[in-house]
Amino acid sequence: MLDLRFVRENPELVKKNIMDKFQENKLPLVDEVIRLDIESREIKQKADSLRADRNAFSKQIGLLMSQGKKTEADELKKKVTEAAEELAELEASEDELEKEIRKIMMIIPNIIDSSVPIGKDDSENVELNRYGEPRVTDFEIPYHADIISCFDGIDLDSARKVAGNGFYYLMGDIARLHSAVISYARDFMINRGFTYCIPPFMIRSDVVTGVMSFSEMDAMMYKIEGEDLYLIGTSEHSMIGKFIDTILPEEKLPQTITSYSPCFRKEKGAHGIEERGVYRIHQFEKQEMIVVCSPEESKIWFEKMWQNTVDFFRSLDIPVRTLECCSGDLADLKVKSIDIEAWSPRQKKYFEVGSCSNLGDAQARRLKIRVNGENGKYFAHTLNNTVVAPPRMLISFLENNLNEDGSINIPAALQAYMGGKTVIVP
Repeated sequence: MLDLRFVRENPELVKKNIMDKFQENKLPLVDEVIRLDIESREIKQKADSLRADRNAFSKQIGLLMSQGKKTEADELKKKVTEAAEELAELEASEDELEKEIRKIMMIIPNIIDSSVPIGKDDSENVELNRYGEPRVTDFEIPYHADIISCFDGIDLDSARKVAGNGFYYLMGDIARLHSAVISYARDFMINRGFTYCIPPFMIRSDVVTGVMSFSEMDAMMYKIEGEDLYLIGTSEHSMIGKFIDTILPEEKLPQTITSYSPCFRKEKGAHGIEERGVYRIHQFEKQEMIVVCSPEESKIWFEKMWQNTVDFFRSLDIPVRTLECCSGDLADLKVKSIDIEAWSPRQKKYFEVGSCSNLGDAQARRLKIRVNGENGKYFAHTLNNTVVAPPRMLISFLENNLNEDGSINIPAALQAYMGGKTVIVP
């Protein structure tokens, strides 16, 4: 969420930013929120004047009563009553205007970084770098669900009976491999100086609206019926929520945390759930990283964070590339975002396995996450990034480590988490 004063003082810049994000339907909101802001400030000024008059009258009443001037005192009491009634009406109007202003401000998108390429959607994202040589095999690589099935590693039919499409049972060596990846990711991030955390897997609505836009919320979140609780779509939500309504001492920055959680997503708008696979699913597990830092350090941390994910995948010999998300592909709260994509030898293309985002002070402003610095209080910057999200990551892992005989090589980094195994066999 932007600072209202910034919108007031820079309406054309805010409108240009909306145009750059191809959200022309939001342009009228800028003039509307400025109009409401003027009205709100006028009402507030009038209310402040009435409060001053009321206080002055109250003092005069006491003085007149002490002087025995009851008639004059009664006249002032009437004025105090009239002022109180008018003030109550003004305060009610003030509250309504504040709610309306906040509602609009929650919809106006954050200002994107000047380095973000302008484009309508993800088809116009820009490739930055490639890491590792894409694997090309002399033999045909099966669909990932078929690879997993050779290990008796997946049961989609039973999961469909229990929970419906988009769910799965992982079994045996595949389930162990899944857990090994998560455990390795945890230790990988701890070794990079991040504090490990297991957060709540449900959050309240005020946290949901603090960390994401309404459109994202509608497309992603599962609501707990009858309670003010939502299942998290990523642990970033509860991890940033951890700092809601807090004032952090500047010397405690940056806060660098890596968190494990299951994640739950409706996948609304997806082109169907892949019933035979684990690419687009309602439930998965994830290792995340979040940073809460000063504005001056957020760009530095952004670079460090996406590099962590690249280094993680390369430590498992998985080729990856980075993509700069264009303006139209950025969620409204994001200042800048880079996607990490892993190589699929079967499809002979890269696919998304993580995303690193700098949200500036947008989440902090919504959640009131402030920092007490030498020159006063200011809003922190928040960033998040995926370390790894199996089982989707397993698709690339299995394809890149598959042998012609159907066995799967276990990279050195994972062997300790797999009981010393160097290979698993169907």
